Amino acid sequence: MGAPTFVVLSLLLLLSSTTSSAQLTRGFYNKICPNVEQYVRSAVTQKFQQTFVTAPATLRLFFHDCFVRGCDASVLLASPNNKAEKDHPDDISLAGDGFDTVVKAKAAVDRDPQCRNKVSCADILALATRDVVNLAGGPFYNVELGRRDGRISTIASVQHSLPSPNFNLDQLNTMFSSHGLSQTDLVALSGAHTIGFSHCNRFSNRIYNFSPRSRIDPTLNLQYAFQLRQMCPLRVDPRIAINMDPVTPQKFDNQYFKNLQQGKGLFTSDQVLFTDGRSKATVNLFASNEKAFESAFINAITKLGRVGVKTGNQGEIRIDCTRPN
Repeated sequence: MGAPTFVVLSLLLLLSSTTSSAQLTRGFYNKICPNVEQYVRSAVTQKFQQTFVTAPATLRLFFHDCFVRGCDASVLLASPNNKAEKDHPDDISLAGDGFDTVVKAKAAVDRDPQCRNKVSCADILALATRDVVNLAGGPFYNVELGRRDGRISTIASVQHSLPSPNFNLDQLNTMFSSHGLSQTDLVALSGAHTIGFSHCNRFSNRIYNFSPRSRIDPTLNLQYAFQLRQMCPLRVDPRIAINMDPVTPQKFDNQYFKNLQQGKGLFTSDQVLFTDGRSKATVNLFASNEKAFESAFINAITKLGRVGVKTGNQGEIRIDCTRPN
């Protein structure tokens, strides 16, 4: 028994180390491009001042990138025949402002000859994400760096890789734990919906045809449901966007959790965090203690940024973020 078990364990260790973040460090670019964070911050601030959508769009882009093939900027790759990650129905709704933010930040970094083509698109996206969270009123946190860019982006890899708006807690936990993220991480990262927006078709079943016995989802605040019906009439323009936090939609704060306590979670996958007893205490903690939420969010997004990263001589440093070298 001893030897085969040992071989299996060694293989498991090898497999886990390929997706680890052992090589990510805060000062990765200190000698290569010492001003990288200022360049990114400056470009992101400029873009953020033009449109607030920059914040939710960049944050969601980072999440969608990391959950598919790891944080390797594969979501940014364009395909001549629309077969890339960004062409999948789950990614089609990624707002263009997120992509534009990375492109602008990359251009700002590359204007310094010392930095040109030395900083990965994956790291630029991770830094831009931190900056938009902070610019929207959320915490500032240090970002681990050293990711390399992936060369592959396929529409198929997105299938079943991203959480659905109608997931229950078990489905959410299964998906997040497959990336090494705990239930607390899941609740904290869901708090990003405090600046999110959505299109009506992602939740219309909750306000119009939830079940034969109840047209409106009984876990949804009734007054809120009628407000949503006004904003989302049955034949609504599919481009209409609805704020996920109706109270402070342009502030990264803990209001999202207070909304859940009142039955005002937009998605089933939001509201379930409060209705399911296993995660309810975490929602209550974050609703009553913004510092506890911020601290958990920093921990969770740092762990998210380590998912499936390519480091060392894996991948490449993309010259153009939208195509492999």
